[in-house]
This record gives sequence, structure tokens and C-alpha cells, in this order.
Amino acid sequence: MVAAILLSGLAMTLIVGVRYLIASGGFALATRLRQPGLYRGQGRQIGREIGWSLASAAIYGIPAGVVAWGWQARGWTRIYEDVGRYPLWYLPVSVLLYLAAHDTWFYWTHRWMHAPRLFRIAHAVHHASRPPTAWAAMSFHPWEALTGAVVIPALVFLIPIHVGALGVVLSIMTIMGVSNHMGWEMFPRWMVRGPIGRWLITASHHQRHHEQYRCNYGLYFRVWDRLCGTDRGLGDFGRDLRKEQA
Repeated sequence: MVAAILLSGLAMTLIVGVRYLIASGGFALATRLRQPGLYRGQGRQIGREIGWSLASAAIYGIPAGVVAWGWQARGWTRIYEDVGRYPLWYLPVSVLLYLAAHDTWFYWTHRWMHAPRLFRIAHAVHHASRPPTAWAAMSFHPWEALTGAVVIPALVFLIPIHVGALGVVLSIMTIMGVSNHMGWEMFPRWMVRGPIGRWLITASHHQRHHEQYRCNYGLYFRVWDRLCGTDRGLGDFGRDLRKEQA
């Protein structure tokens, strides 16, 4: 049993690590094509981001591996495979429930990480990326990585979710985490500046967090930032791009 759990943890670590390399590498390539020169002079920073991110992959992978083993071998979780077990309308609802719960956890733990002592101990690693790149999404100190690693494994014990819907959640988590740090906006202006953008977080919103630190703490939605008075609008990529190309 112990060997099986260890193998599952190792397998999930490899999956998380490869997923990070593919996603961040893909968005970094898109950046090179769409915004040539944006990451010029940031080679050493990108190396640090990759190093911290691969360490975070192990911290994310181990609890995920334990949960995966428990689901397959012991039926511990509320993950299900029979799509008819719940009404079809529950599939998108479960995705929204997971995203809302994750966003709530992220907002409050992220805000907590900006307390001076915790910032110096842990969160400063992430903010050492100035400005962040597509490789910075998982660039965390191990203590901070641990706070992020427990949320999805905990939710699968609490909220029923189809295995396919869980895959959608993990995909959204990966895409948003990477794209929010890449230093330019991939979504159209009508979306970012329109009614949808008032509630959804994209790179423009998270860019301001990396500019000013004590604002825009959310991950997917602007709800908690708006409720708590920490929403300061959208960042300015044009200024950063001109600085890099100067």
C-alpha cells in the first residue's frame, strides 16, 4: 500500500510538472510571437521561476497522488465516473462551485500572504518576478505552494464532481494561472473592458496586483476584491512593454 501511494504521488508530481512546462512553455511561445522582446533581459528571472515552479509541482503532486490513490483503491472521494449519477445541469454547477470555493480560498490566503512577516518569509519569492512572465504561475516558496496544494484535494471529499468536470476545473486553473502572469492580455478588449470583465479576472487585472501589491488578490473572479474594497481596476501593459523595448 505504501509503495502504491508513493508511486501515485510520484506520477502526479510528474503530471503536474509536465503540465506546467507545456502550459507555461506554450504561453511563453505565444508571447514571443505576439509580443516580441517582452521578456528580453529576464533570462535569469525565468530560470528562477522554472526552478521554484518545479519544486512546487512536487508539493502539488504529492497530496494529489494520495487522493488519486484513495479514489481508485478505496473510493474515499466524491469523484464519480457515471455521468448519469447526477442531473446533467449539475456538471457546470459543480465546476462553478469548485471555482468559487478555490477563488475564495485563494483570495484570503493570498491576502494573508501579504502580511509583512509572511511576505518576507514566503510570498516575496513570487513577487521577485518583476514583471512576471508566463513561467511565474507556480513560482512559489514551498510554504505558499502548500496552501495552494491542499484546496482541490480537500474539495473532492466535500463536493461531488464528475471526473471530466474535475478535468475542466484543473484546465481552467492552469490556463488562468499562466495567462494571468504572462505580461499581456490575450482576451479581446470588449470582454476585458466590458461587463464580463467587471467580474472575471484576466491578465490585465492581475498585472495591477504585481504593480501595487496590496490590491487585486483574486484568482478567477473579482467578487471578493469588490466586496472587500481591494479592487483597483486594470493594469497598464503598454508601459511595461515600452520599458522592456527601450
